[in-house]
Amino acid sequence: MTAAEVFTPQTYATGVPYALFRELRLTSPVCWIEEPAVAGWPAGPGYWAVLRHADVKHVLRSPEVFSSYAGATQIRDPDSARDLEFVRAMMLNQDPPDHSRIRKVVAAAFTPRAVRELEAVIDARAAELVGQVAEAGAADFVEVAADLPVWTLAHVMGVPDEDRRLLFDWSSRVIGYQDSEYAQLSTADPATLSPMGRAALDRRPRTLVRPDGRPVNPRSREALADMFAYAHALAEQPRPGTVMAHMREGGLTREEFENMFFLFAVAGNETLRNGIPGGLYSLLCHREQFERLQRERELIPSAVEEMLRYWPPVMDFRRTAVRDVELGGRRIRAGEKVVVYHASANRDETVFADPDRFDITRSPNDHVSFGFGPHFCLGSHLARVQMRAVLRHVLDRLPGLELAGEPARLVSNFQNGLKHLPVRA
Repeated sequence: MTAAEVFTPQTYATGVPYALFRELRLTSPVCWIEEPAVAGWPAGPGYWAVLRHADVKHVLRSPEVFSSYAGATQIRDPDSARDLEFVRAMMLNQDPPDHSRIRKVVAAAFTPRAVRELEAVIDARAAELVGQVAEAGAADFVEVAADLPVWTLAHVMGVPDEDRRLLFDWSSRVIGYQDSEYAQLSTADPATLSPMGRAALDRRPRTLVRPDGRPVNPRSREALADMFAYAHALAEQPRPGTVMAHMREGGLTREEFENMFFLFAVAGNETLRNGIPGGLYSLLCHREQFERLQRERELIPSAVEEMLRYWPPVMDFRRTAVRDVELGGRRIRAGEKVVVYHASANRDETVFADPDRFDITRSPNDHVSFGFGPHFCLGSHLARVQMRAVLRHVLDRLPGLELAGEPARLVSNFQNGLKHLPVRA
């Protein structure tokens, strides 16, 4: 494999290129990657890939040099200056101090105390989902696992239960836009949606292709007109104490409000939607670890951390250099894209002993799957609670769980996801 394949989405259809990452960490830990045209998307200018753990952390904690705001946080550039201006209103695409102001608006909904109050309902939902697998004897665990973060998000955001499938579809369209199976996914049944859910569905774009044949940016206001229509309708009647209530009271601009809803509806979903099936798959591929966890339940917290390290739900994030700087022996110019690879940092042999080994007892485990610095994941504690709950009930109800076929991976150079994970009890 060549360095250019780090960018190609199809590379990840068969797995994360860990061998290539290892080679590049040793020979060119900050290296230039070309951005060829892919599936209708135009070629880009290229970017610097940052692969070592220490360098990844340095970039993530230095927003004054490596900005989230300058070009946003996706590898591919927004289609227009208007699109860039819109996505800059998202907390994820802000630098301090504006990032801190927006983050503070919703932080109260994710304090350890607030999450503790959710633990019982999350545990009950996880028990119900795993119980369904036990009763059926077989399942696609991706579908099972996807329900928990969607259900939890609906609860936290105040989305009516009948509309939670909309969260699933919005997330699928955004995180899976490079995958033909997910790019146009629509599973919500209009007959079961609330009136505001049906009204939003009527706003869904009928095509995501421009007249000139180029795709529409899946993160643009144009592509997500239905989601933003729903967000505004829901804000008219927010349930007290929910994220929506905090957002309505937080003095956000229209663009900030819409992007905050996007962030929770999509980013709050994707981490668990990738992490739970990916973590379980890692366990089932290392049967001795699964069996040890059966015997030593006190290892569940460290097992979850190893799942996150071994199968990082998000593989990379972009920054943009705002001044000339040297990193890893390379001269990076102001305006150039800099992409940190969590997936590579989590296997850095200078930080993790025998990094390709899956070890549920690994300690310390300084993975960067939730990021680092000012953008450290606001929902990390909630994500861990959900992963631990699923794992506990799998161990209790599905002690003989095994793979029932080959998993299908998501085609994406950003999300480390599975589309299907057939299992049998």
